[in-house]
Amino acid sequence: MPSKAKTGKKLVIVESPAKSKTIAKYLGEGFIVEASIGHIRDLPQPSELPAELKKTPLGKFAVDIDNDFKPYYVVSSDKKKKVAELKAQLKDADALYLATDGDREGEAIAWHLLEVLKPKVPVYRMTFGEITKEAIHRAMDNLRDVDQDLVDAQETRRVLDRLYGYEISPVLWRKVARGLSAGRVQSVVTRMVVDRERERMAFRAASYWDLTGQFGADSGSFKAKLAAVDGAKVASGRDFNDNGELTSRNAVHLNEELAASLAVGLQDAEFRVRSVDTKPYTRRPAAPFTTSTLQQEAGRKLRFSSKSTMQVAQRLYENGYITYMRTDSSALSNEAITAARRQASELYGPEYVPQSPRVYSGKAANAQEAHEAIRPAGDSFRTPAQVAKQLSGDEFRLYELIWKRTVASQMADAKGSTATIRLGAVTVGNPADRRDAEFSASGTVITFPGFLAAYEEGKDESRADEESEEARRLPNVAKDDALTATDIVAVGHETSPPPRYTEASLTAELEKKGIGRPSTYASTISTIQDRGYVRKQGSALVPSWIAFSVIRLLEQHFHDYVDYEFTADMEADLDKIANGQAAGPAWLKHFYFGEDSEPGLLSIVNNLGEIDAREINSIPITDAITLRVGKFGPYLESSTATVDPETGEVVEAARANVPEDLAPDELTAAKAVELMETAAPEERVLGADPHTGHTIVAKNGRYGAYVTEVIPEMTEEQLANQPVEYYKNGKPKPAKKPVKAKPRTGSLFASMSVDTITLDEALQLMSLPRVLGQDADGNPITVQNGRFGPYLKKGTDSRSIGSEEEIFTITLEAALEIYSQPKQRGARAAVPPLAEFGPDPVSEKNIVVKEGRFGPYITDGITNITVPRSTAVEELTREQAVELLAEKRAKGPVKRTTTARKAPARKTSVKK
Repeated sequence: MPSKAKTGKKLVIVESPAKSKTIAKYLGEGFIVEASIGHIRDLPQPSELPAELKKTPLGKFAVDIDNDFKPYYVVSSDKKKKVAELKAQLKDADALYLATDGDREGEAIAWHLLEVLKPKVPVYRMTFGEITKEAIHRAMDNLRDVDQDLVDAQETRRVLDRLYGYEISPVLWRKVARGLSAGRVQSVVTRMVVDRERERMAFRAASYWDLTGQFGADSGSFKAKLAAVDGAKVASGRDFNDNGELTSRNAVHLNEELAASLAVGLQDAEFRVRSVDTKPYTRRPAAPFTTSTLQQEAGRKLRFSSKSTMQVAQRLYENGYITYMRTDSSALSNEAITAARRQASELYGPEYVPQSPRVYSGKAANAQEAHEAIRPAGDSFRTPAQVAKQLSGDEFRLYELIWKRTVASQMADAKGSTATIRLGAVTVGNPADRRDAEFSASGTVITFPGFLAAYEEGKDESRADEESEEARRLPNVAKDDALTATDIVAVGHETSPPPRYTEASLTAELEKKGIGRPSTYASTISTIQDRGYVRKQGSALVPSWIAFSVIRLLEQHFHDYVDYEFTADMEADLDKIANGQAAGPAWLKHFYFGEDSEPGLLSIVNNLGEIDAREINSIPITDAITLRVGKFGPYLESSTATVDPETGEVVEAARANVPEDLAPDELTAAKAVELMETAAPEERVLGADPHTGHTIVAKNGRYGAYVTEVIPEMTEEQLANQPVEYYKNGKPKPAKKPVKAKPRTGSLFASMSVDTITLDEALQLMSLPRVLGQDADGNPITVQNGRFGPYLKKGTDSRSIGSEEEIFTITLEAALEIYSQPKQRGARAAVPPLAEFGPDPVSEKNIVVKEGRFGPYITDGITNITVPRSTAVEELTREQAVELLAEKRAKGPVKRTTTARKAPARKTSVKK
């Protein structure tokens, strides 16, 4: 049979559907552009392996650890249809162009497509840094093969992460809590946040004083600060260490008394200028954005999370507004340099452009390959005003930031001068007590703004206590000029602890230490928040107590794997694989099995020894109070046993819950004592039920206060008198363990407390639901309390009632009256939404954020999606809400799993 004639079409595969339409338009007739929608295959869970492979070396990781760590890949179930579509398109194509992203991840996707599709036509690797007509045509002129070194580097990382997570995470499950995870980068990032909180917990503030005054001359007045007393420098915040100790030997530490005395003595003193020092000021523009610096600056200036920044940047790239957003290079192409210089000259004037182009070079040690800096797309840039109507709010703000930074990077230096005035006087009064006081004031005056006309880089919070000197013009004075002094006051200060990391400052520190790849920082920071290791308090990242336990275990038993230098060196080794300087299998073998005197991960896991889970999960707060991380969260426990004052018996140590919103550094010794002293009793005996004799107790539980009965264990005599069952042969069956009776319980009303509830009230609560009677058809009507308040119940028909107290007072007649009315949904006062974002572009329904049973969620009335834990409702934007709803729609309805046994599936996996 003759083969089917080709159509002359060329198949181009990209990653994202958003790119395909634009690229198809630029390529024109003869090209079919399809999207793989990310990876088409990956490592399966070991439980998903075919039965015959589960007992092989593949069984533990879906990686053949005895055969050069070969991965066992399977096509994802949700990508099988897509793969079939791509194969069908390929049958009619004359050539295949793999146009996935140009980084390691994109190279790996291209390789997987090649392996699965098995094309019989010519294959070309096509990469581009921006989606513009010029860039696409340039890419067609620079086709290449798939870079196997980049593929090996990505595959080595994937296998490494599987080995790391699957070996270490189970240790956390056994010793800290189920469901926890360890990761090659995420655990190190978590440690950084925990270490910073430890520094804050160990910090001891130091108090110090200085003076400020307002000083006048004929040419104007200015504010100055005390700099020296009797020739000795006055101590400021940076002269103290984190223990509150003065570290500068030559600095004088002013206390309140001495500062106040100096202020009084200088009120009528004669001040003169002692020196005026003026220096030229030059400031250069910052380099164009890399992935890391874009995340940092968007966090500072736009209040975007790292994740939000990358999501918005992805959309801008895919729609042709900016270049590729995963890069460590700050270099610009010649076309971009020309475009930036031309635009700066047109907008600000030729004097704002230096004679020679600025060239930025240098990459991070863990650089992404073959990309330039993030900049506006095209050989000529569109101004923010030109794209304003085409972009959403967040997209416009990020584009404007990128445009300003890029144009400013090719502009002239800012010029000016910095002046420092030193002035002084001798205190008046008793000659024996006179002190020489010298004040200082500095200011920078910008005479030519240069690049500052377009853009100024933001700054992270620092511990410096000095005021900014910029944009502060000082009067024109000369040495020995007399000055008038007013408002000389003593000012007290306290040193501040190291500031917590924000997403921006954490990203900067990760890049500085060479940990991980900047392209993954956003997802890593999001992951440690989703895992519950870190939460946001404003913009600051605060570790949870469970993060302390996890990091403590890892530091004690897997020290290298959370060591900063070790992790950075590991990243450098992985980069050598990407550059073809090392082989992935050999490196993985050394990592996992070890070599000579260097133990591998397997040896460390197999020789952990005994790990004291209680010790790992305990943090002493005072000599008598210890914080423990328990199954249901952190709590305080007294280190000394409590003695019952009536019986003299030693009872369980006193405990107190730790508020969820209390940051670890806020749990001081005084706060711990306060929590222990004000803690509600965990259990209070109310008396005995007169009908059953069972003891009734009130307790504070995980979900609130409740009452319950204590059902005594059966005595030996009662157990012996249990009826005996016999086999058919007449022999007695072994005695069964008696089924323990379920105690009656009842939640306390909002108006009740464990301290004040009475036995009668407890018995009433445990008697619920209360039967009111029957309706005309004989249907029983009951009243009871539920998760959402008190309600009536008749069969499946439930009706809310007003208050909890009505549960014991409502009559059958009142209940029948309620049921005689039509049922109204949401009869209670409507709760206003937490946020509103207008109509959804797909459903055209209004998007709102509501408080749900499991936390806030986004809905358009048709599709619901929980707000990610890493995103505060206050920080949620319309663009994020629309994107989250779109992602949920794309996934389709949740597939319900059943316990029914499935027939063996046909193998569809593809081995490497």
